[in-house]
Amino acid sequence: MLIIDWKPDKSASTPLYKQIVDYIKKKISNGEWTLGSRLPTQRELAESFEVNRSTIVEALSELKAEGLIEGKSRGGTIIVNNAWSLLASTPPPNWQSYVKGGIHKPNLQTIQVVNQLEYKSGIIRLGTGELSPEMYPHEMMKTVLNNVSSKINSLGYEEPKGLLYLRQVLSQYLRRYGINVSSNSILIVSGSLQALQLISMGILHPGSTVLVERPSYLKSLSVFESSGMRLKGIKMDSYGTIPNEIIKNINNKSTSLLYTIPTFHNPTGIVMPEHRRNEILDVCKKERLPIIEDDVYKELWIDEEPPKTLKSKDKNDSVLYLGSISKTLAAGFRIGWLVGPEPVIERLGDIKMQTDYGASSLSQWVLAEWISSGLYEKYILEIRKQLSIRRQVALNTLEKYFLDIATWSKPRGGFYVWLTLRKQISMNKLFEECCRQGLLINIGNIYDFSNNLSIRISYSYASLVDLEKGLKRLSELIRECD
Repeated sequence: MLIIDWKPDKSASTPLYKQIVDYIKKKISNGEWTLGSRLPTQRELAESFEVNRSTIVEALSELKAEGLIEGKSRGGTIIVNNAWSLLASTPPPNWQSYVKGGIHKPNLQTIQVVNQLEYKSGIIRLGTGELSPEMYPHEMMKTVLNNVSSKINSLGYEEPKGLLYLRQVLSQYLRRYGINVSSNSILIVSGSLQALQLISMGILHPGSTVLVERPSYLKSLSVFESSGMRLKGIKMDSYGTIPNEIIKNINNKSTSLLYTIPTFHNPTGIVMPEHRRNEILDVCKKERLPIIEDDVYKELWIDEEPPKTLKSKDKNDSVLYLGSISKTLAAGFRIGWLVGPEPVIERLGDIKMQTDYGASSLSQWVLAEWISSGLYEKYILEIRKQLSIRRQVALNTLEKYFLDIATWSKPRGGFYVWLTLRKQISMNKLFEECCRQGLLINIGNIYDFSNNLSIRISYSYASLVDLEKGLKRLSELIRECD
């Protein structure tokens, strides 16, 4: 997707269409926009440049006349030449063919749009799974950074498993959740997503199948599929993963593991009760099916502490456990951890060293100080209070504007309300219209194996004013959809 980071100067003497022509020619000639790239539609260009569509038509006509772009019947308008290629006898490399030839699958188009618009000013972000900047702990962070500055003697590379001191701190920290492991069974990663990437590269066979809940956060990523695996969705009920669905979908020749988020599930918010957790463990033990337990939301409970983790009940070393501070403290630290059998941790630590030579040393020291100082525990108590307030604002607004057009359940923690519409509409059209209106939503299609009528609403990021304003406007747009 080509990114437009400029707008024409409407006060300049140069005609608007000419300014746009010059901008596009510059992008093409300096190689930023490569041969074979598809330009946005005329409507999208008009919106990006904030001009009339007739201005875009005039600009594109001139670029076509110069032989730089060409209209394809189904492929849209394509860049076919640049100034150098028109003069040179040997054409430049076709970078589009290289891009398409990469082994890592691209994000869904909807997710690419979300990732771009999240950083555009004036957008109300109703789907962002991240804490609001309003909740950033300025004073606590100052204290932590001051303390760390006197403790660090070097910021060189850490050992393959990560900073030993942090792993020792995490070993103690995890014991309060019934997870009794030594520092040797902990791998520090750059967020839980990297842990999934390492697992896909390090211990799974190409062609194997990963069972995931339906819907699932993992479906919005291509981390396993890019490594040659296949995702298979299994049904959920109000308690989470259904044990019989695991049995029905296991193929002993290809099924490799189960990926689950039992606590404040992303995107539905479901909390798997203890009896269901026991059933899942029993089924997977019987079928000799390893489990990845993604537990990044467990500390964000509001009403009551969730049941014990799968890992704390694991007697057979069959659970790989993922944790992170991306949701609780600072996504930008890019620090998470993977707990598992030592041979697995050793293998994945070796691969991590081959890929990035370790997570940020500074971030590791900072996290170790946050936890060991006791400030992290104090901070989490405040975050729960803030999330409780935000959840109530979201629920009150939904009650006010959505009762006749959608259904939902009250989340007991985490970030999300899983909103399901009562009427059939085009979710893609709703998403596009929301983007035009300055609303950013995460439609349920990106988390499922087929189309659905759900939206993941996050109450964690937008300001309280924007949260209410954005939800009200969303209800209006839903009503306007045919």
